[in-house]
Amino acid sequence: MAVAIDQPVTDFEAPATSGQTVSLASLKGKQVVIYFYPKDSTPGCTTQGQGFRDQLEAFKAANTEVFGVSRDSLKSHENFKAKQAFTFELISDKEEALCQLFDVIKLKKLYGKEYMGVDRSTFLIDKDGVLRQEWRGVKVPGHVDAVLAAAQALNKA
Repeated sequence: MAVAIDQPVTDFEAPATSGQTVSLASLKGKQVVIYFYPKDSTPGCTTQGQGFRDQLEAFKAANTEVFGVSRDSLKSHENFKAKQAFTFELISDKEEALCQLFDVIKLKKLYGKEYMGVDRSTFLIDKDGVLRQEWRGVKVPGHVDAVLAAAQALNKA
């Protein structure tokens, strides 16, 4: 079943960079931002990741952990993370379990061809594991600031 606003998010475990396994249960007590992006080392995905990297201290100050998710391999993620000096972990979702849980696989078009791909989306989960806000079909400019403002407001609530 896909996630829904104001409903608890089903616990999950997923492999991440730095040899970590990320689970929602282990993050209880912290807010969590999970952002889905199509592909490592592409222009929009790089810019988006840099935005989260540059604002990470402000997210941490708002009791919020940030994770990026794509279908790329952990090896690809490690290279992307190192090259961009990301200070947060990237989750590999090769089996699309998280993509399905958050319902981010959509029909896309590129150069007249249709294919199933990751719809750039971001989710804000509160400290009790409840989905509080979602952004779908994200446009990168200004997005990280909007997510940060929402995380800060939720942390104060």
